[in-house]
Amino acid sequence: MSKTLRTCPNGHQYYKSSDCPVCPECEKQNKPGGFLSALSAPARRALETAGIVTIQKLSAYSEKEILQLHGMGKASLPILRTALEREGLRFKS
Repeated sequence: MSKTLRTCPNGHQYYKSSDCPVCPECEKQNKPGGFLSALSAPARRALETAGIVTIQKLSAYSEKEILQLHGMGKASLPILRTALEREGLRFKS
């Protein structure tokens, strides 16, 4: 698949080879703080879409449930476990 030049609504130009409409420059500017900032953009969006934006909400889910979210991969689990442990929390069993 060849890359096509695109322009986002904010005027950023970027090349994409997929149908993904996300502008990489806008993604950088929208990166949040906290535990979400340590994740890749797809993993972060997966949690945000599911409404999991606090570490307390994350602790209400099992690892299996988190992995079922579109965009979430196994590489994100150690990051999430560490973030939970820092707060004295863990994934639901």
